[in-house]
Amino acid sequence: MKEADNIILGIDPGTTIMGYGVIDASGKQPTLLSMGVVDLRKYKDHYQKLNYIYDRTRMLIEQYLPDEIAIEAPFFGKNVQSMLKLGRAQGVAIAAALSHSVPIAEYAPRKIKQAITGSGSASKEQVAGMLTRMMQIDSLPSYLDATDGLAAAVCHFYQRMVPDTKKSNSWSDFVKKNPGRVK
Repeated sequence: MKEADNIILGIDPGTTIMGYGVIDASGKQPTLLSMGVVDLRKYKDHYQKLNYIYDRTRMLIEQYLPDEIAIEAPFFGKNVQSMLKLGRAQGVAIAAALSHSVPIAEYAPRKIKQAITGSGSASKEQVAGMLTRMMQIDSLPSYLDATDGLAAAVCHFYQRMVPDTKKSNSWSDFVKKNPGRVK
């Protein structure tokens, strides 16, 4: 089903609703291919939810054949149990990606919001509103988890365009960058 040269699957992990967005990243601007949610509310057992997250993530990978996956990292909150469950949900989604050898990039929620709206403290509604304008989406989805998954993919698209400005002080890096200066 692969129609584009470079596809990014974005995932907003959750144990109640998992959001996802799929973009074509082959042009100068990302193009929306799909977005939606995986509804986990009918499963009462946490381990059943994790199994379903794994299965649905694998199905999304097999359907869209992404070249890369961007996933939102768990945020640090006061409720340790919620963080643990969210971390497990993220872990099984990552395991599904690894089982298909798809590269994964992880982004903090603030980083994703910053990339989409310019503010790391933006609300879900602000992120969704910006994405509907950017991606020319007619109406907001029922669950903003879908736009959160899309936001992870779009954030990754933008991050790939940022040049690597990490400075290194190692001799091997210096030699590689300055072969004529070393004898």
